[in-house]
Amino acid sequence: MSHDEDMVLLAEELYEYMRRVNEASAHMLEQMGKIFGPESVESKWDPAKIMWVRAEGSKGPYDRSEDVDSVDFKAMVKDLAGHSGRLRREGYFYWTFKNGFAVGRKKLAKT
Repeated sequence: MSHDEDMVLLAEELYEYMRRVNEASAHMLEQMGKIFGPESVESKWDPAKIMWVRAEGSKGPYDRSEDVDSVDFKAMVKDLAGHSGRLRREGYFYWTFKNGFAVGRKKLAKT
């Protein structure tokens, strides 16, 4: 076999492995949802109960919060941590800043 043929075979095997991992992950999430219910899997927090301050960034205006005394803020930060620091919810994109205790949000453009 040539080097190119070896690389194609390796890529096909890797693709099949990743496809199986993806299927297993989806199945596991479905089973966990059945066991624990959607309430325990998805964090509940109300962005209206969090103090937001208007700010300007390199990509335009956004809202910023460091409302660490708010229960909803703490739940939001925990939810963000479970989504690698970024998530979309109710027409907004939320992200955690590198400092770990500030959160930004920006209204998503309607498509």
